[in-house]
Amino acid sequence: MSGNLNEDIRYMEEALSVGKNFDILYRVIHIGGRQACFYFIDGFCKDELMEKMLQYLIGIEEKDMSGDVHELLKKHMPYVEVDISDTWREIIHNLMSGVLILMIDGYEKAILLDVRTYPARSVSEPEKDKVLRGSKDGFVETIVFNTALIRRRIRSTDLRMEMMNAGKSSETDIVLCYMDSRADHDFLKKIKDGIRNINVDALTMNQESLAECLYKRNWFNPFPKFKFTERPDTAAAHILEGNIVLLVDNSPSAMIMPTTVFDVIEEADDYYFPPITGTYLRFSRFVIAILTYVLTPTFLLFMQNPDWIPRGFEFIRIRDEMNLPLIWQFLILELAIDGLRLAAVNTPNMLSTPLSVLAALVLGEFSVDSGWFNSQVLLYMAFVAVANYTQASYELSYALKFMRIINLIATCLFGLWGYLGAILLCLLSIACNRTVANTSYLYPLLPFHGKELARRLFRLRLPGAKEE
Repeated sequence: MSGNLNEDIRYMEEALSVGKNFDILYRVIHIGGRQACFYFIDGFCKDELMEKMLQYLIGIEEKDMSGDVHELLKKHMPYVEVDISDTWREIIHNLMSGVLILMIDGYEKAILLDVRTYPARSVSEPEKDKVLRGSKDGFVETIVFNTALIRRRIRSTDLRMEMMNAGKSSETDIVLCYMDSRADHDFLKKIKDGIRNINVDALTMNQESLAECLYKRNWFNPFPKFKFTERPDTAAAHILEGNIVLLVDNSPSAMIMPTTVFDVIEEADDYYFPPITGTYLRFSRFVIAILTYVLTPTFLLFMQNPDWIPRGFEFIRIRDEMNLPLIWQFLILELAIDGLRLAAVNTPNMLSTPLSVLAALVLGEFSVDSGWFNSQVLLYMAFVAVANYTQASYELSYALKFMRIINLIATCLFGLWGYLGAILLCLLSIACNRTVANTSYLYPLLPFHGKELARRLFRLRLPGAKEE
């Protein structure tokens, strides 16, 4: 800044194209006998607060303007969130973020007043991460609200929330949340360096864009490297365990790292119930995840080798006429279920019930009567489709889906050896996977840590709840 208000205004008009942007506003006033200029973005500033601020500033007398800008702030600025800057890059970045800029003739520094307010929805319970018990609040698209939800749960001076940004055009705000005494600082430095070195125009897909920029290798492995949650209590729990949580502006979810397969499978309901119930829920989720992977390939293997069906389970054999090979029935239904899921996402609420009825008729009675599918195949695929929703992680559900399709194709082509080979491939994909911190994806199973593994498998009592 030059300190000459007319020159500074000309620079701002050229840099911001004030005449073309209807929402970038400015107003020239007199403060203490000097000319001053406000710059702000319409829709970001609180009108009532602006009126009170202008009323007070216009009342400042000329004798009060004798000191420098620091003196002015100390004695005559009736607001809390105030900063100063003399670099155009920082001034324009703050203005585009919604901060009000005040420039006064004769001062070579601008005053930054954080009087912004963002359009935001209520912190209601997220649709995906619902719990039977526990808090019913969730993250929203406004990053300041999200940090406040975490601060509300962790009232410790050890909690750190560092602001960074990425994207040449978007300059998207990113907040790193961690406990200073518990986090891995080498890994933290790696994440910070990765964010600083991101060379993209914008984080168009928010956290997914950030994840792909931070972890650039082995994306062919479908098992998730990150855990996403829309629940502030889940994010706070991971922070207390020493993990790092990334909040991205305009995204209503938190990205947790590093993440193992046990972290992905865990849910908040495990901890909102007594230990015995929480353990049951956790084991149920493990068993159902395994069943969603092996059920249809195992059925296909038995249908190829009917003599292998155990005694007492002969009823699973298909006795009706098959007009379409089993492998094609399974693959078509895998695609059809995803099609219905996409249709449900894009269907207006008022039409969701008719769509459900139509899907039930078409994929139920009509598809069997027409001869396209057999009833047993529909039964098993219905179980798989419903069981996928027992996992909070979409990424894990789709990873199991991809592995299941590979197993179906391998079993069809190579029989038992293909079935066993596909299972081995799935196990190797999990075992050879690495977290973002380059640690084992199967910790504490590999490397083995008995006490930690027991905590992951069983819902144990909290340390403070132990009997004396």
